[in-house]
Amino acid sequence: MAERPTTSWREGIAREAEQLAAGTLDPGCACMADLYPDELLVATDTVLDSFDEEVAGLDGAEDVQVFAAVERVVLALNAVDDIHCGYETDEREALCDYIDKALTENGIDVVALAARHGLGRYELTDKWRDW
Repeated sequence: MAERPTTSWREGIAREAEQLAAGTLDPGCACMADLYPDELLVATDTVLDSFDEEVAGLDGAEDVQVFAAVERVVLALNAVDDIHCGYETDEREALCDYIDKALTENGIDVVALAARHGLGRYELTDKWRDW
């Protein structure tokens, strides 16, 4: 199963907290908890929970249904980013990669889907993505 970006973000927060507790990290260099506040993590996971549920039933779906699911997840992530301003370049790439992998793991040939619509594989989210 594709690893959610929020999982690695939480792991980074935990690693940094351990380093701070051990005294191996200067507190002035600690940034993970500020970059990924709990509200952002919870909101992102809520959106991805809905997306995961939806894509679980997409195997064999028409392209329009797949694109509708992608549109919904992207618009919901736009709303999260509007509130929390949490998605920078690395986060954007991780979220797009997660969407691609979740679709692939649920039987969607992302390369073929994109090609049928004149898109590159990593352009599925571009039409709706603000982050």
